[in-house]
Amino acid sequence: MQLVGNWSYPTTIRFGAGRIAEIGAALKAAGITRPLLVTDRGLASMEITTRTLDLVEAAGFGRAIFSEVDANPSDLNVEAGLKVYREGGYDGVIAFGGGSGLDLAKTLAFMAGQARPLWDFEDVGDWWTRADPDGIHPIVAVPTTAGTGSEVGRASVISNSATHEKKIIFHPKMLPLQVICDAELTRGMPPFITAGTGLDAFAHCVEAYSSPHYHPMSQGMALEGMRIVKEFLPRAYADGADLEARAQMMSAAAMGATAFQKGLGAIHAISHPIGAIYNTHHGTTNAVCMPQVLKFNAAAIRDRFDAAAGYLGIDGGFDGFCAFVGEFNAGFKIPKTLTALGVTDPDIDALTAAALRDPSTGGNPVEMTAENTRALIEALL
Repeated sequence: MQLVGNWSYPTTIRFGAGRIAEIGAALKAAGITRPLLVTDRGLASMEITTRTLDLVEAAGFGRAIFSEVDANPSDLNVEAGLKVYREGGYDGVIAFGGGSGLDLAKTLAFMAGQARPLWDFEDVGDWWTRADPDGIHPIVAVPTTAGTGSEVGRASVISNSATHEKKIIFHPKMLPLQVICDAELTRGMPPFITAGTGLDAFAHCVEAYSSPHYHPMSQGMALEGMRIVKEFLPRAYADGADLEARAQMMSAAAMGATAFQKGLGAIHAISHPIGAIYNTHHGTTNAVCMPQVLKFNAAAIRDRFDAAAGYLGIDGGFDGFCAFVGEFNAGFKIPKTLTALGVTDPDIDALTAAALRDPSTGGNPVEMTAENTRALIEALL
């Protein structure tokens, strides 16, 4: 093995219950004087959002919100948000919410001072170098779910409204300068969102651990992230007021997103086009895909999951881990197939082509081809 890698690790994180009270200090540290809080429609009128806006206003930073954000944010949301952002003269964003709100907010901050169109910055080769770094505005991220880990990420997933494809927009300066992880903000998540987001974190850890790329720090973080989700997601799901479980899941979410610097794989390569076309919940879609993808990758990952199973307290090595995943999903009422999730009459050839175009394919331990990817999608249906 050639021991070569390009490594970069996360940012300043204020972790702990009640730390949303430090939002003013976080804005000051990020150099923001006139922030726009960006979140999704569902969160816009909730108490945690209005309370955060109260704190921002009391700290002398004004009061402004943009919430026209779809569950799978699109270029149309970006266009609408940029109009509000630029006309309002804002100089930074508060990315507030789950993955959709965080991703849209980060994209607005990134695009604030760019002259080129959004799709010129897709995560392809060195396209990120096309951006004017001085035109990227600062970000303070406040996650209210425990799954995507977008608060410690350098990219956003945005749907192309014309082609119905999810695209990854990447730039190193999209990484938030300050993060507030306050588990009290996640208490209101309903069980099905708790499960879906938590299983998203689990998928990040599983795929990072499976990736063939060399990144031992991410490998260790992925393994411990799996353990945390295994232990604490059932508790958070059963009792939304279990603050320890909520906090542990916030840690696992950040760990999974940090770990997948090592790579993602077929789970995400298939989940992205499914979500773009059928508007399914991303984490839940990942969970549906995981059992079949583990089988798909078995020859390449069996040995490492034999070792992981022992650490995770799972008997039976790789086969035992696969059985655990099936039982874990069932415990959260996750559908067993994409058809049961709502994917009906799909164009399998189009889904196959979209999966193979997704940059996540590069981290899969088994090479994805048109033939084996089509067979995988058929098995998932």
